Amino acid sequence: MTAPGQSPDPESATPALPAAVLWDMDGTIVDTEPLWMRAETDLVESYGGTWSHEQALQLVGSGLFDSASILIAAGVQLTPIEVIHHLTGLVTQALREQGLPWRPGARELLSELRDAGIPTALVTMSFRSMAELVVESVGFDAFDVIVAGDDVTHAKPHPEAYLRAAAQLGVPIERCVAIEDSVTGLGSAVASGAAAVAVPFLVTIPPSPAHERWETLDGRGLSDLADVLLAHDRRLATAGGAR
Repeated sequence: MTAPGQSPDPESATPALPAAVLWDMDGTIVDTEPLWMRAETDLVESYGGTWSHEQALQLVGSGLFDSASILIAAGVQLTPIEVIHHLTGLVTQALREQGLPWRPGARELLSELRDAGIPTALVTMSFRSMAELVVESVGFDAFDVIVAGDDVTHAKPHPEAYLRAAAQLGVPIERCVAIEDSVTGLGSAVASGAAAVAVPFLVTIPPSPAHERWETLDGRGLSDLADVLLAHDRRLATAGGAR
Protein backbone atom coordinates (compact mmCIF):
# COMPACT_ATOMS: atom_id res chain seq x y z
CA MET A 1 0.00 0.00 0.00
CA THR A 2 1.35 3.42 -0.98
CA ALA A 3 2.38 5.78 1.84
CA PRO A 4 -0.09 8.34 3.23
CA GLY A 5 -0.65 11.32 0.98
CA GLN A 6 1.24 9.97 -2.02
CA SER A 7 -0.50 10.30 -5.37
CA PRO A 8 -0.20 7.06 -7.33
CA ASP A 9 -1.30 6.36 -10.89
CA PRO A 10 -5.12 6.01 -10.64
CA GLU A 11 -4.78 2.67 -12.43
CA SER A 12 -2.19 1.43 -9.95
CA ALA A 13 -2.84 -1.85 -8.17
CA THR A 14 -1.43 -0.33 -4.98
CA PRO A 15 -3.87 2.26 -3.60
CA ALA A 16 -2.42 5.12 -1.57
CA LEU A 17 -3.40 5.74 2.01
CA PRO A 18 -5.05 9.11 2.63
CA ALA A 19 -2.92 12.02 3.82
CA ALA A 20 -5.54 12.54 6.53
CA VAL A 21 -9.02 11.42 7.51
CA LEU A 22 -11.55 14.13 8.35
CA TRP A 23 -14.43 13.06 10.56
CA ASP A 24 -17.87 14.45 11.12
CA MET A 25 -18.93 13.95 14.75
CA ASP A 26 -22.68 13.81 15.46
CA GLY A 27 -24.16 10.68 13.93
CA THR A 28 -20.82 9.57 12.47
CA ILE A 29 -18.58 9.00 15.50
CA VAL A 30 -21.13 9.28 18.29
CA ASP A 31 -24.89 8.74 18.29
CA THR A 32 -25.81 12.15 19.70
CA GLU A 33 -28.67 12.94 17.33
CA PRO A 34 -31.35 11.52 19.69
CA LEU A 35 -29.96 13.80 22.42
CA TRP A 36 -30.24 16.84 20.16
CA MET A 37 -33.74 15.85 19.10
CA ARG A 38 -34.93 15.46 22.69
CA ALA A 39 -33.44 18.83 23.64
CA GLU A 40 -35.08 20.49 20.62
CA THR A 41 -38.47 18.93 21.38
CA ASP A 42 -38.38 19.95 25.05
CA LEU A 43 -37.37 23.49 24.13
CA VAL A 44 -40.10 24.01 21.52
CA GLU A 45 -42.74 22.45 23.76
CA SER A 46 -41.70 24.69 26.66
CA TYR A 47 -42.93 27.61 24.53
CA GLY A 48 -46.20 25.87 23.68
CA GLY A 49 -45.14 24.63 20.25
CA THR A 50 -44.85 21.20 18.71
CA TRP A 51 -41.75 19.59 17.21
CA SER A 52 -42.05 16.39 15.19
CA HIS A 53 -39.48 13.72 14.48
CA GLU A 54 -39.61 14.72 10.81
CA GLN A 55 -38.82 18.34 11.68
CA ALA A 56 -35.90 17.22 13.84
CA LEU A 57 -34.49 15.12 11.00
CA GLN A 58 -34.33 18.21 8.81
CA LEU A 59 -31.76 19.71 11.18
CA VAL A 60 -29.37 16.73 11.04
CA GLY A 61 -25.99 17.95 9.81
CA SER A 62 -26.99 21.63 9.81
CA GLY A 63 -25.08 24.48 11.39
CA LEU A 64 -26.31 25.48 14.83
CA PHE A 65 -27.28 29.03 13.80
CA ASP A 66 -29.38 27.65 10.94
CA SER A 67 -31.01 25.19 13.35
CA ALA A 68 -31.62 27.93 15.92
CA SER A 69 -33.41 30.08 13.33
CA ILE A 70 -35.74 27.19 12.48
CA LEU A 71 -36.49 26.58 16.16
CA ILE A 72 -37.22 30.27 16.69
CA ALA A 73 -39.63 30.13 13.73
CA ALA A 74 -41.31 27.20 15.54
CA GLY A 75 -42.06 29.48 18.50
CA VAL A 76 -38.94 29.51 20.70
CA GLN A 77 -38.61 32.99 22.18
CA LEU A 78 -34.84 33.17 22.52
CA THR A 79 -32.04 34.69 20.47
CA PRO A 80 -30.10 32.32 18.20
CA ILE A 81 -27.06 32.24 20.48
CA GLU A 82 -29.30 31.58 23.50
CA VAL A 83 -30.89 28.63 21.66
CA ILE A 84 -27.45 27.26 20.78
CA HIS A 85 -26.10 27.53 24.32
CA HIS A 86 -29.27 25.98 25.76
CA LEU A 87 -29.21 22.96 23.44
CA THR A 88 -25.44 22.49 23.66
CA GLY A 89 -25.62 22.60 27.44
CA LEU A 90 -28.28 19.89 27.58
CA VAL A 91 -26.50 17.58 25.13
CA THR A 92 -23.12 18.11 26.80
CA GLN A 93 -24.61 17.33 30.20
CA ALA A 94 -26.12 14.12 28.84
CA LEU A 95 -22.76 13.06 27.41
CA ARG A 96 -21.03 13.72 30.72
CA GLU A 97 -23.61 11.64 32.58
CA GLN A 98 -24.04 8.80 30.05
CA GLY A 99 -20.64 8.60 28.33
CA LEU A 100 -20.05 8.52 24.58
CA PRO A 101 -22.67 6.59 22.57
CA TRP A 102 -20.25 5.26 19.94
CA ARG A 103 -21.37 4.49 16.41
CA PRO A 104 -20.36 0.93 15.40
CA GLY A 105 -16.79 0.71 14.16
CA ALA A 106 -15.89 4.37 14.71
CA ARG A 107 -13.59 3.93 17.71
CA GLU A 108 -11.86 0.95 16.11
CA LEU A 109 -11.15 2.82 12.88
CA LEU A 110 -9.90 5.86 14.79
CA SER A 111 -7.52 3.60 16.72
CA GLU A 112 -6.25 1.98 13.53
CA LEU A 113 -5.59 5.40 11.99
CA ARG A 114 -3.69 6.51 15.05
CA ASP A 115 -1.58 3.34 15.07
CA ALA A 116 -0.78 3.90 11.37
CA GLY A 117 0.26 7.51 11.98
CA ILE A 118 -2.41 8.98 9.69
CA PRO A 119 -3.48 12.48 10.80
CA THR A 120 -7.10 13.03 11.74
CA ALA A 121 -9.39 16.02 12.20
CA LEU A 122 -12.79 16.36 13.81
CA VAL A 123 -14.96 18.58 11.58
CA THR A 124 -18.25 19.31 13.30
CA MET A 125 -20.91 21.99 13.38
CA SER A 126 -21.31 21.45 17.12
CA PHE A 127 -19.57 24.10 19.20
CA ARG A 128 -15.97 23.59 20.34
CA SER A 129 -16.88 23.04 23.99
CA MET A 130 -18.84 19.93 23.08
CA ALA A 131 -16.32 18.75 20.48
CA GLU A 132 -13.54 18.97 23.06
CA LEU A 133 -15.58 16.92 25.52
CA VAL A 134 -15.98 14.17 22.93
CA VAL A 135 -12.28 14.25 22.05
CA GLU A 136 -11.27 14.11 25.72
CA SER A 137 -13.62 11.17 26.30
CA VAL A 138 -12.30 8.95 23.49
CA GLY A 139 -9.68 7.35 25.73
CA PHE A 140 -6.67 7.95 23.47
CA ASP A 141 -5.19 10.81 21.45
CA ALA A 142 -7.53 10.37 18.48
CA PHE A 143 -7.49 13.80 16.79
CA ASP A 144 -4.80 16.22 15.71
CA VAL A 145 -7.18 19.07 14.87
CA ILE A 146 -10.69 20.21 15.79
CA VAL A 147 -12.71 22.48 13.52
CA ALA A 148 -16.00 23.30 15.23
CA GLY A 149 -19.10 25.26 14.37
CA ASP A 150 -17.94 28.35 16.25
CA ASP A 151 -14.59 28.30 14.39
CA VAL A 152 -16.04 28.95 10.93
CA THR A 153 -17.94 31.72 9.20
CA HIS A 154 -19.93 29.39 6.95
CA ALA A 155 -21.66 26.22 8.18
CA LYS A 156 -21.90 23.00 6.22
CA PRO A 157 -22.74 22.47 3.33
CA HIS A 158 -20.20 25.24 2.67
CA PRO A 159 -16.72 23.64 2.33
CA GLU A 160 -14.99 26.06 4.72
CA ALA A 161 -14.77 23.64 7.66
CA TYR A 162 -13.14 20.85 5.65
CA LEU A 163 -10.77 23.23 3.87
CA ARG A 164 -9.75 24.70 7.22
CA ALA A 165 -9.11 21.24 8.68
CA ALA A 166 -6.85 20.23 5.79
CA ALA A 167 -4.99 23.53 5.99
CA GLN A 168 -4.40 23.14 9.73
CA LEU A 169 -3.09 19.62 9.16
CA GLY A 170 -0.88 20.87 6.34
CA VAL A 171 -2.19 18.36 3.79
CA PRO A 172 -3.86 18.80 0.37
CA ILE A 173 -7.62 18.44 0.67
CA GLU A 174 -7.77 16.20 -2.41
CA ARG A 175 -5.58 13.63 -0.60
CA CYS A 176 -7.99 13.49 2.38
CA VAL A 177 -10.94 11.19 3.03
CA ALA A 178 -13.96 12.76 4.73
CA ILE A 179 -16.54 10.61 6.54
CA GLU A 180 -20.10 11.95 6.86
CA ASP A 181 -23.59 10.75 7.79
CA SER A 182 -25.82 13.51 6.37
CA VAL A 183 -26.61 15.11 3.03
CA THR A 184 -25.57 18.51 4.37
CA GLY A 185 -22.23 17.29 5.67
CA LEU A 186 -21.56 15.25 2.57
CA GLY A 187 -22.20 18.32 0.43
CA SER A 188 -19.55 20.17 2.42
CA ALA A 189 -17.01 17.37 2.04
CA VAL A 190 -17.57 16.94 -1.71
CA ALA A 191 -17.46 20.71 -2.33
CA SER A 192 -14.13 20.93 -0.51
CA GLY A 193 -12.50 18.51 -2.95
CA ALA A 194 -11.98 15.71 -0.43
CA ALA A 195 -12.67 12.07 -1.21
CA ALA A 196 -15.98 11.56 0.59
CA VAL A 197 -17.68 8.50 1.98
CA ALA A 198 -21.28 8.49 3.19
CA VAL A 199 -22.23 6.33 6.18
CA PRO A 200 -26.00 6.99 6.43
CA PHE A 201 -27.59 6.88 9.85
CA LEU A 202 -30.85 8.71 10.55
CA VAL A 203 -31.33 10.38 7.19
CA THR A 204 -31.38 8.92 3.70
CA ILE A 205 -28.44 9.80 1.46
CA PRO A 206 -29.20 9.28 -2.23
CA PRO A 207 -26.58 7.42 -4.28
CA SER A 208 -24.20 9.71 -6.17
CA PRO A 209 -21.13 9.28 -8.36
CA ALA A 210 -19.51 12.08 -6.32
CA HIS A 211 -18.92 9.93 -3.24
CA GLU A 212 -18.62 6.39 -1.93
CA ARG A 213 -21.14 4.77 0.39
CA TRP A 214 -20.67 2.39 3.33
CA GLU A 215 -23.59 0.99 5.28
CA THR A 216 -21.50 0.98 8.48
CA LEU A 217 -18.00 1.73 9.77
CA ASP A 218 -17.96 -1.64 11.47
CA GLY A 219 -15.22 -3.80 9.95
CA ARG A 220 -13.78 -0.99 7.86
CA GLY A 221 -10.03 -0.36 7.86
CA LEU A 222 -7.11 1.33 6.13
CA SER A 223 -7.51 -0.61 2.89
CA ASP A 224 -11.12 0.56 2.60
CA LEU A 225 -10.04 4.19 3.04
CA ALA A 226 -7.37 3.67 0.38
CA ASP A 227 -10.06 2.34 -1.97
CA VAL A 228 -12.18 5.47 -1.36
CA LEU A 229 -9.20 7.66 -2.25
CA LEU A 230 -8.45 5.57 -5.35
CA ALA A 231 -12.04 5.91 -6.58
CA HIS A 232 -11.75 9.68 -6.01
CA ASP A 233 -8.52 9.81 -8.03
CA ARG A 234 -10.17 7.96 -10.88
CA ARG A 235 -13.12 10.38 -10.87
CA LEU A 236 -10.70 13.31 -11.04
CA ALA A 237 -8.73 11.67 -13.84
CA THR A 238 -11.91 11.02 -15.81
CA ALA A 239 -13.12 14.59 -15.29
CA GLY A 240 -9.74 15.94 -16.37
CA GLY A 241 -9.77 13.85 -19.52
CA ALA A 242 -13.26 15.10 -20.39
CA ARG A 243 -12.18 18.73 -20.58
